[in-house]
Amino acid sequence: MPDRHDDARVSDALEATATWDVTDVAAAVVGPAGSTVTVGNADQVYGLASVTKLLTAYACLVAVEEGTLELEAAAGPEGTTVRHLLAHAGGYVFDSGPLSRPGRSRIYSNTGFDALGEHLTARAAMPAAEYVAAAVLEPLGLTATAVATGSIAHGARSTVRDMARFVAELLEPTLVARATLAEATTVQFPGLDGVLPGVGPQSPNDWGLGFELRDHKVPHWTGNCNSPATFGHFGSSGTFVWVDPEIGHGLVVLTNRTFGPWALDVWPRLSDGVVEVLRQ
Repeated sequence: MPDRHDDARVSDALEATATWDVTDVAAAVVGPAGSTVTVGNADQVYGLASVTKLLTAYACLVAVEEGTLELEAAAGPEGTTVRHLLAHAGGYVFDSGPLSRPGRSRIYSNTGFDALGEHLTARAAMPAAEYVAAAVLEPLGLTATAVATGSIAHGARSTVRDMARFVAELLEPTLVARATLAEATTVQFPGLDGVLPGVGPQSPNDWGLGFELRDHKVPHWTGNCNSPATFGHFGSSGTFVWVDPEIGHGLVVLTNRTFGPWALDVWPRLSDGVVEVLRQ
């Protein structure tokens, strides 16, 4: 457990967010046993945008363990599986139908996640958003978090306090087996190239089961000091979550400014500052 001196240095690193050109921002570093250092209003509600996919993906892992979903089950066009959809390898384009055969390229797709939601709804016999709530939000006590019905790709709202609890779960899983989370944060369909939206082409554009993997991507929205094992997601609403297993900590940042070049300027610098402190 970090001591108070450690917490003060982490807090100082997080104070860099006060210089950002945003109206509202809250952030938290999460460590062992859920220890948390927070700046800003931890109870302010923000739109998560595509960070929602982390909650959905985790619910799908729960569903796999309980037998509701099977990763190799058909879901979507011919040849597409649940695994393809979670890994953005189903051939769907960003916001419309399939463009290519599954497993040929890494095309980040909200539509693919919508197809995943339809499959989960059918298998669980309840709306996918309700399943996410029952499988993840309620057990973890994320009482300020809600996923909009029919929008499991980008429709959740939450707080830094709740998302810090979720990061603690990713550091020490209780709802799924460690081996299940390990598979979800391992490259699926290795070698696929693609574009990381808003960031640029990546070769390869590695992804796990709903979790984006940092690996050796350049440029990237995490820091240069983050290990290749770092996984997480960012959202177009100016939000991100990453977990770096090598340092045993995660970072949550929620803002109310739409993602853009400003984020690619300040997010990596914040991440580097946090990682440098934690590595000392």
